[in-house]
Amino acid sequence: MAKVKAQAPVELLLYPGTVPNSKPTKIKEGSTFKDDVTRIEKVSVPTLTVYAPKEPNGTAIIICPGGGYGILAFDKEGTRVAEVMNKWGVTAFVLKYRLPSDSMNIDKSMAPLQDAQRAVQLVRSQAVQFRINPNKIGIMGFSAGGHLASTALTHFQIKADASSTDTTSARPDFGMLIYPVISFDSTITHKGSRNNLIGKDADAAQVEFFSNELQVTKKTPPVFLVHAGDDAAVPVANSLRFYQACIQNKVFAEMHLYPKGGHGFGMYNKTTEDFWMDRLKNWLTSIKM
Repeated sequence: MAKVKAQAPVELLLYPGTVPNSKPTKIKEGSTFKDDVTRIEKVSVPTLTVYAPKEPNGTAIIICPGGGYGILAFDKEGTRVAEVMNKWGVTAFVLKYRLPSDSMNIDKSMAPLQDAQRAVQLVRSQAVQFRINPNKIGIMGFSAGGHLASTALTHFQIKADASSTDTTSARPDFGMLIYPVISFDSTITHKGSRNNLIGKDADAAQVEFFSNELQVTKKTPPVFLVHAGDDAAVPVANSLRFYQACIQNKVFAEMHLYPKGGHGFGMYNKTTEDFWMDRLKNWLTSIKM
């Protein structure tokens, strides 16, 4: 693996060989740029883009862009966030995870989690090279990326890729969930994300498995949440339920709710002068791992 140079983004293949849980496909990845957002679709080969600061402080954060498990808002909820974090001394990794597809995955519901777990293991196993502390690796997600991040935070004890021989811990040390899809409960879920990941006819067991507010335990890592009360796409109840589950299980959690902002505001909620990224920066210094 090539040595990562400071401030030079490097894209790494998540899997050096065959991508697990994949089918041969002629479908090609594509991207479009509109409204100042790069949207990537049909991802079958996952990657990790490394943003290394000149003076790393030892903290690493894996960022999962959102997009309803249908596309990835790769810059708005990924690379631009990584660039800001670099200024803090954080080494950021933008995860281009597989988008669930029956045409490209054997079991589409597990493909994103396999990629998230692999990303944590890869970063942890290469901690010396990346100049990070192997015990300070967090995962961050926006919207459906928040669902993926919360799945990684609550299902790390499950081996998503049964074929993997990697024994490196896949448990993130902390998590950040930004207007996240948390629950697949039909009364509050984002139906597009749910249907894209598990299908319209998923059974009750699968719905429960991916309703991550039900999967929080005392072993769940510290969590930071951000949401807007007027979010019409992903109801704020998603964050509220997850936060409540954290409190019940004595998980260190902090939540910031804004009355307005809607869904998908990225780093900048234009309805307030408060910059939630400042709150996150402060929180990162307060957590005990």
